[in-house]
Amino acid sequence: MDTLQKIFETGNFDWRKLIDFGYLRTISFVDVIDILLVAYILYRVMKLLKDTSAERLVKGILVLAVALLIATQAHLNTISYLLKSVFTIAPFMLVLIFQPELRRIIEQLGKGNVSRLFLTTSDPDATAKAIDATVAACGDMSKTKTGVLIVFERTERLGEIVATGTLVDAAPSPELLKNVFFKNSPLHDGAMIVRDGRVYAAGCVLPLSGSQNLSRDLGTRHRAAVGMSESADCVLVVVSEETGAISVAIGGMLKRHLSTETLQKVLESELLEEEKPDKNRVAALRDKWKGGFGK
Repeated sequence: MDTLQKIFETGNFDWRKLIDFGYLRTISFVDVIDILLVAYILYRVMKLLKDTSAERLVKGILVLAVALLIATQAHLNTISYLLKSVFTIAPFMLVLIFQPELRRIIEQLGKGNVSRLFLTTSDPDATAKAIDATVAACGDMSKTKTGVLIVFERTERLGEIVATGTLVDAAPSPELLKNVFFKNSPLHDGAMIVRDGRVYAAGCVLPLSGSQNLSRDLGTRHRAAVGMSESADCVLVVVSEETGAISVAIGGMLKRHLSTETLQKVLESELLEEEKPDKNRVAALRDKWKGGFGK
């Protein structure tokens, strides 16, 4: 490990030297453990960054780093100088940009909740239960013309949106959803965030869509649903307070006037499609085990 470090420090780095497996003789068991721990910590940090839009900033930094490497190798001195200047103040910029994430990590460490930072637990059937509760609640609230705005997170976390509302962190049920969106409830006028099959937050504020192609008869809820679906890969369910119509917003597109059966199919298709192949494989293996692999 010391030999590799000296190569980088002297600036005489030759990529062909990495092929010399003689360096592997200097790596001890402690070095392997050290590398694995650092790799795991970096992996968990990247998972934490997915809770916010900071993931996009990290990708931007990686693009700048690759551009700096290419510019240096191509002897583009001016571009290299500018990029190096950016990375000189990068530590201060990162502290300012990632201040909410750093504060959350430090708070979790102070509370002793280290496991929440490095371990994730989720019920594989939780999303399906959340879908059933949503469909049942939306069917009832559609009849009473109760306004509803529910956000189902997918790969991109919505930490900044959650911060605008109130944390709930409860198991979903039709009764809970109807109580939250009841017109006299203090949280009814915002959006509900469903994360990992649980009602994570309510009363959240969503960005409105600036699209000029939306129908003029759409209200604030629908425009907020479209706006949120434009900026993140989430799935949003809307119930109109004026007509009671059920709609779903995905990728900046709004599907209106859905029945509860169609709503069920759309949510299952969008939120459970990744789990179905795994379940099918498990079922196939179980059938083969019961029936015998030779049959």
